[in-house]
Parts: sequence; C-alpha cells; structure tokens
Amino acid sequence: MAEQIEHILIRYPREDRGFLIPILQEVQEQYGYISPAVVDQISSFTQVAPGEIFGVASFYSQFRFTKPGLHTVKVCLGTACHVRGSGRILELIERQLKIKAGETTPDGHFSLERVACFGCCALAPVVVVDKDVHGRSTSTKAQKLLSQYNGKKGEAQR
Repeated sequence: MAEQIEHILIRYPREDRGFLIPILQEVQEQYGYISPAVVDQISSFTQVAPGEIFGVASFYSQFRFTKPGLHTVKVCLGTACHVRGSGRILELIERQLKIKAGETTPDGHFSLERVACFGCCALAPVVVVDKDVHGRSTSTKAQKLLSQYNGKKGEAQR
C-alpha cells in the first residue's frame, strides 16, 4: 500500500498527537485498513513513534492492519445468535472459505469477522455480508449466501 495521505494530514496541526485517532479513522475510512507505510507517514507528521501508533490502533476494534476482502462477512456471536447456532454457522463459513475469523481469503474476495452483537436479536442468528443483513440464518442458508456473493463483483465494504 503506497497510498499518499497528505490530503488527510493537511487538515490537522503538525506534531499534535491529539489528532492521532481522527487521522487513523480517516485513513481507515478511505483505504479500508492501515498499512505499515501509512503508519510511518503518520509517525513523521505527528512525531508519535510507529510502535505507539500501532498500540493505539490495535486497542480499538475499528482499525485493521490488513487489506479487507471485496466482501466482508460478519457473523454475530451475541447471546441470542449463539444460542441459535451462530457458532456452527461461523465454523461452516470458516471451512467453506478456508480461513479463520479475522482473515481474508487468498484471492481477496472475502474477509471474515466475528461480531459481539449487531443488536437485531429478534433475527438471530444473524450474518451480515457487506451491508446486507441476513437474519434467521442456518448452515444451509449460509452456504447459499456465500455462493451468491462469490460471483458478485460489487463494491468493497469499508
């Protein structure tokens, strides 16, 4: 990732660590992740050590350090979803995609995430692909769902 982020940095005061999180949020929003090269650029601008930037960013679940897949699959593991089998659905999706939660398929098509709760417990178990909520999921529905998105070349989720 060789993104230049000057257009983001220019809006913030130089050498002011107080704007670190807003800068990281803008980079994440625009590029979908925060690369080591971007951390170095932010470090030079803010005079915050790269290790400290990684420490801050890794504390918050909103930030990621790997490029996301074209489609992001999120499986809810909240209480209602868990009781209704979301753990089995997650395991099935991991087997089908041949990745674990937190990873991206080698072809860059899917990223898989586990989520504590989406807040739509009445639809449990819930699987969200990009921004599409799929409630009352089952293993069979999840398999069909992935095949629907497998050929889909839609916008990357950010």
